[in-house]
Amino acid sequence: MSKGKKTKVSIEDTLPHQINSPSWKDTGIKMKEPFINKYGVMIGDCFYDSDASPLNQWSDEIDPAIMSGEQWVHPTNDIGWNTPENRELIESKRKPFGVPFTHPDKDMSYNSD
Repeated sequence: MSKGKKTKVSIEDTLPHQINSPSWKDTGIKMKEPFINKYGVMIGDCFYDSDASPLNQWSDEIDPAIMSGEQWVHPTNDIGWNTPENRELIESKRKPFGVPFTHPDKDMSYNSD
């Protein structure tokens, strides 16, 4: 796929290119489109590569600090969301799934202990 083509960010609010990525579906958080930062690098496009990236032009004169900060992090397509702590943040925003199944005339916990 060429870098110039526009690609869809997600399929049903998931990131299929990251095997352990959380689903944003039913969290109220909308997936954000990739963006180009002030260095001309595409952030959030899943390719993690750009001709303008300092990584592709590395030399002794480049200060590694230029690759820190918010301009290098995509708000919804970042590998940091795969950590247990951040996955928990996403899960806490998900609406509960329906009403628990119950039997109004049966005590399903009877004799279970």
